Amino acid sequence: MNYVKPQEVLEQMVQAGAGKTKLSVKDLLIRGFLGGAILSFATTLAFTATIQTGLGIIGALVFPVGFVIIVLLGLELVTGSFALAPLAVLEKRATVGGMLKNFGWAIVGHLAGSLVYAALFYAAATNFGHSEHAVITYIVKAAETKTNGYSSLGFDGMIAVFAKAVLCNWMVTLGVVMAMTSSSTTGKIAAMWLPILTFFAQGFEHAVVNMFVIPAGMMYGAHVTVSGWWLWNQLPVLLGNFVGGILFTGILLYITHAKGGRTLAKQRSKAA
Repeated sequence: MNYVKPQEVLEQMVQAGAGKTKLSVKDLLIRGFLGGAILSFATTLAFTATIQTGLGIIGALVFPVGFVIIVLLGLELVTGSFALAPLAVLEKRATVGGMLKNFGWAIVGHLAGSLVYAALFYAAATNFGHSEHAVITYIVKAAETKTNGYSSLGFDGMIAVFAKAVLCNWMVTLGVVMAMTSSSTTGKIAAMWLPILTFFAQGFEHAVVNMFVIPAGMMYGAHVTVSGWWLWNQLPVLLGNFVGGILFTGILLYITHAKGGRTLAKQRSKAA
């Protein structure tokens, strides 16, 4: 009884996208800040689980806790908006300007939240620099791999990081949509958990996770430059995440379910 049909999910996607484009700058910054910080919490949790067990799949199993918190509390995650806001524009319920405002200010909020968490985590994990911590070392290595590792491959590295970003947000945006397939909290959690686990377990590239991992790694001593961060990861990952979200989740679901969604909307309008 808690299952929501795909046509109704599509209508929720459009409504959610429209709502996101109408948020104030203040709300976008606050929700983006919290979204970035909470996803950073989840990332260090996943790294801790991986180190403690020696199994990356265990880290992937626990990582979705951050995503669940973000979705249930109605916070901002720009990668999720990549699938929703364009549909609202397509349905003429939002403007391109409103969509870009959502993307831009949410990213600013994500960066701020990630950096604040990175500083606090360092202070907590190392007793403010007085001891070493395995997760700090892990983050440093990850930051270098996510930037220098791709740059060493040249153009092939750019193709690789872009492809990983597309695959990542195909799953992440499915997580957002799957949360809409149930009207119960338990159902939402179970449904969204699956695609998020899938992306993290395979090492795909997520822009907001990287807004924590790479600058945090730089703060902790990684040999990565600001230009290297943005050129070899952040920009291509944002672009790949956008393509994966808008194309493989937003547009394809819209094409196959739009007619049914409009029929439901008309029926509800007549009933009202």
